[in-house]
Amino acid sequence: MSETSTLTLGLTFLIPLGYALIAVSGVPGDRSRRAAISFFAALGLAFVGYVITGFAFQFGGVGLAYNRPGFDGLIWEWSALGPTWGPGWGMAGLAGWALSGPAATSGAAALALANLPWVLLAALIPVNALRERVPAWATALVGLLMGGLIYPLAGNWVWGGGWLANLGNNLGLGHGLADAGGAGLVHLLAAAATLAGVLVFLPRRPKPAAPGAPALLPESRLPLLALLGAALLLVGNLAWMSANSLLDRQTLDLTRVALNGALMAAAGALLALGYTWLVAGQPDPLMAARGLAVAVAASAAAAPFVPAWAALLIGGVAGLLTPLTIFLVDKVLRWDDPTAALTVHGMGGALGLLAVGLFADGTAGAGWNGIGVAGYLGVAGQGVTGLLATGFQPDWPGQMQAQVVSIAALALFGFFTVWLFLAPPATVFHLLRPRQLAGPPPPTRPLTPEEPAVPGA
Repeated sequence: MSETSTLTLGLTFLIPLGYALIAVSGVPGDRSRRAAISFFAALGLAFVGYVITGFAFQFGGVGLAYNRPGFDGLIWEWSALGPTWGPGWGMAGLAGWALSGPAATSGAAALALANLPWVLLAALIPVNALRERVPAWATALVGLLMGGLIYPLAGNWVWGGGWLANLGNNLGLGHGLADAGGAGLVHLLAAAATLAGVLVFLPRRPKPAAPGAPALLPESRLPLLALLGAALLLVGNLAWMSANSLLDRQTLDLTRVALNGALMAAAGALLALGYTWLVAGQPDPLMAARGLAVAVAASAAAAPFVPAWAALLIGGVAGLLTPLTIFLVDKVLRWDDPTAALTVHGMGGALGLLAVGLFADGTAGAGWNGIGVAGYLGVAGQGVTGLLATGFQPDWPGQMQAQVVSIAALALFGFFTVWLFLAPPATVFHLLRPRQLAGPPPPTRPLTPEEPAVPGA
């Protein structure tokens, strides 16, 4: 790995740190120390799980899809559908356990190292959201599962030559899943895992006593942390995309990726800030940071494929939907999500994947997932294309179908895997947990002569 690649990889770790700071800025101050613990716990659990089993699950068959040095022995791919369905339905790699055997090459080691920032963020999102609100063993189990099983298996489907990447070859759905930076693989998958933990352990919030009372904005307790987190996301965003060593640099323009990512982040922050200013009467820094974070999550999928005007539109939609989605989660559904993980990562990841199916203009991604290397839909050099393409043949509804199928697959897989692992022990935990006996009523204070008595009291 060159010095430039090593520096790029180092900058990529700013992304998990930036998201963590934005999440912490909206929780009570006593959770700051616990958030730091969550970061180190997620790092350790995810990295250990990924090295022992995760890399093999994700890239055990990568040599079948990518002819690159060091991947020669990574050619063992398993599928539940069997050979009768044909190639391209891979679901799990089965080679390279503990980075040994066929994975003991410099190419495989570089690929594993490049995936560590994604593994860290995928584990950090649920661990940070659930820390100190569910039993410690549950958060540790989720972090270990994300690094050793959930992210790697989903990563095999997306980047390891698995079935989501081959939806174009097998079912004719566009170029298959187009997710260059992990909007679905990291953000949406981790948000679904977080939702499973929330629903298993945390009861829904009670309904407000006064239904007609105005809804207040989430409190911005540490706005400087939100500002710092937003800055780290801006710095690390280009490195995040560049660190994916499996991307073909000849078909993706990194300058365009950087410009679109910056435009989306700016529009997301501006629309979220303007919304709070108009609705609440004052601009809110936490909501602006969250709007920027949602836009950055969406840019992980959309930035390489859409024109600049679409990047502004996508970022603006992300910023506008951020406060509305937070209100939906907190006030309507009454799910306990103080870090806004479900909004920032769930809505942001899904929005980015859908934006590809709508706005991809065909100028990037020629030959993506092995589709249309020489030309696509009768047009030479056409890449990933959505509905509103100009200058190329629109690919509708094929590419959108691939994106929607992938959104459903990643969200359901992340949710139900965590649910299946947590629900049985959570049931035992709730049954064995001692119930608090009702104590005497709190003492009442006698009224002073100036205080009128409440009728009927």
